[in-house]
Amino acid sequence: RWPRAVRGDRPAGGAGVSALSDSGLPPIQRVVTGHDANGRAVFKSEDVTPTRMIPSGDASFLLVWTTATVPADNNDEVDGRHREAGLTLEGGSVIRVVDMLPGKQSPMHRTNSIDYGIVLEGEIELELDDGAKRTVRQGGIIVQRGTNHLWRNTSDKVCRIAFILIEAPAYLHDGVSLPEDKPH
Repeated sequence: RWPRAVRGDRPAGGAGVSALSDSGLPPIQRVVTGHDANGRAVFKSEDVTPTRMIPSGDASFLLVWTTATVPADNNDEVDGRHREAGLTLEGGSVIRVVDMLPGKQSPMHRTNSIDYGIVLEGEIELELDDGAKRTVRQGGIIVQRGTNHLWRNTSDKVCRIAFILIEAPAYLHDGVSLPEDKPH
């Protein structure tokens, strides 16, 4: 199962790390902008970091950025990668890259968030709790709206997905909030 607090997605090294990801795919380039003392746009940081295997062994993750709040505060100078985050960040947002290994799948789960998944490489099968399935291929985009679901890589190639997760209130069914079901 995927861990509730995702620790495998923090980079071990600093800027300039360029080893292959644990999945065998290339590392991720991250460029962060901000402002200088005169209010002009500047590049604050740039790094190249590989994804790292999570304890369950079915995927490798890289946390790219988080915000502590929604809407985001562009005056917050904390490097968003260094903020503690599980799959989601209560009150905030998360962007992470997930490399799902061939033949592997996530546990069924639901989070109180709206998630945008962009398939960067390969393909992934999305299964809902009633067994309905869709395959999303490279360039495809998933809008996940607090539903119970799992991800499955049925191919023989790694699937790389960028996920943006933004906190949302729980879905109300007949006036009752559906509970989160986060992996342990």
